[in-house]
Amino acid sequence: MTVYEFVIAGSVIVILSYFYNLIAKRSNIPSVLMLIATGMVIKQAMIYFGVVRVNWFPVLELLGIVGLIMIVLEAALDLKLERKKMPLIGKSALIAFLGLLIASAVAAFIIMLIIPGFTWMQAMIYAVPLSILSSAIIIPSVSYLPEHKKELSIYESTFSDIMGIMLFYFLISLAEPGSSSDAVGSFFLSLLLTIVISVIATYGLIYIFQNIKTQVKTYLLIAILILLYAIGKQFHLSSLIIILIFGLVISNSKLFFPGFLKKTLKQEDVSLLLKDLHVVTVESAFIVRTFFFVIFGVTIVLSSLLSIKVILVSVLILASIYAIRFAMFQLFFGRDIFPEVYIAPRGLITVLLFFAIPKEMQNPEFDNGILLFVIIATSLVMTWAMIKASGKDVDEEVLEMLERDQEGQAASAGSNSSESGDDVPPTQPESDTPHN
Repeated sequence: MTVYEFVIAGSVIVILSYFYNLIAKRSNIPSVLMLIATGMVIKQAMIYFGVVRVNWFPVLELLGIVGLIMIVLEAALDLKLERKKMPLIGKSALIAFLGLLIASAVAAFIIMLIIPGFTWMQAMIYAVPLSILSSAIIIPSVSYLPEHKKELSIYESTFSDIMGIMLFYFLISLAEPGSSSDAVGSFFLSLLLTIVISVIATYGLIYIFQNIKTQVKTYLLIAILILLYAIGKQFHLSSLIIILIFGLVISNSKLFFPGFLKKTLKQEDVSLLLKDLHVVTVESAFIVRTFFFVIFGVTIVLSSLLSIKVILVSVLILASIYAIRFAMFQLFFGRDIFPEVYIAPRGLITVLLFFAIPKEMQNPEFDNGILLFVIIATSLVMTWAMIKASGKDVDEEVLEMLERDQEGQAASAGSNSSESGDDVPPTQPESDTPHN
């Protein structure tokens, strides 16, 4: 293929992805499924035209790193820490944490039970990505739900993303060759060091960038954040904490700049910077997500979905996912748990973390078809739940309109009768005295 053919192909994929998003909003079918299907079609076209086999792993790895940073930053920018929402935020964080831990443990047990050659730690490393909710799919899909259900889904998926990524890399640090019994202490020490560095870097970056007057500064800021992430990874720090803390502080600047710090904050400049950063992050995440899932679709071997082992492991993991969610939502929210109990899609984070598993910790017995099966199934279940919830909402709106109309007609009839009564002259009382 020539360079221009690559440019044409890339442009067409981005345009298709945009229309997939429009279709997703109208049909509730996640655009992720359409992107993966596009990748499968491209693979068949490459085979038909005899295109030389391409090693996609370096591209996926690069997109994965940028994708992780953009997803965490986008999630942090959307996380508003308001006092009145603290109970909801706390409950969402608790559900995300418990759901992640329990689902990971159960999935790890299923993997060890059916697939040979897994240690418990290795099985947990494979299970964590399968237990993380996809905020990239959930956030745009729940826009029409009632406000409290929408906010719950957004907070839960955001916390699931962030906690899942941290747990994944924590388990990898424990499983690394030469890791000692002090690995837990070392991890928390590096975590504390990362937090301190993140706070210093965050306040420094906000102070500097609020004073920069040039128009080209948003991508400069993102480049610095990616640089800090990469340097942190070189020193085995929990670098995503840097991205998370920066996003939280700049999106909640009034909360994190109290007292004398408030005097150093230029609120208008920071608000403008936040607005630009949010736009660039969303746009960049869109591009990364588009090409990542299309390339992922190209690498898929469909025959793996027909494996009995793949189907068995996937079905058991799916059953555990919804059973755990049903039990937790019943415990925390009672009966009103539809459709959020079924809003548990796996997506970009799941795939990214699978490709981030170090070679020395990989097990060739694990079939990537399990990954594809779980992603497709959870997306289809969410689609069914959202369509059903949408129909329910429409029915309720129609009933409410009919009730309002009936009430209005009754009120109008009562008003008319009272008005007509005023026009009738009062009846004269009969007199006992006869007229002459």
